[in-house]
Amino acid sequence: MANKKQQPLTGKELLKAVKKLGNVSREEKAIECGYYNLTDNGQKRVSMVKFLNALIEAEGINLDNETTMDTKKRGRSANFRINVQSNGNLSIGKAYTDKMGLKPGDEFEVVLGRKNIHLRQLTE
Repeated sequence: MANKKQQPLTGKELLKAVKKLGNVSREEKAIECGYYNLTDNGQKRVSMVKFLNALIEAEGINLDNETTMDTKKRGRSANFRINVQSNGNLSIGKAYTDKMGLKPGDEFEVVLGRKNIHLRQLTE
């Protein structure tokens, strides 16, 4: 093992190194491939998640969905629950209106049920 921390291996170099190391433990493979951090007292702390993610990427496996700019938007996602605000209003957020394809000026009829509220879009 080297005394100085090396840059973590990636891609084909990572795959070759893992195969070359053979039957040593996963932790030792991660350390030998550079996936560790040094603590204040000089101990090696293995970055196992980074190591395994690098292996998955090196194998060409994509675990993430193909994302577009629309799906990378910041902010909350709709959880289909709304709380009554302190002034007694219900506010329906942009996530819901975008999901329904609503535009400014769309009108709704509020229908009160026994334990729920339904919004029916008024069509022209």
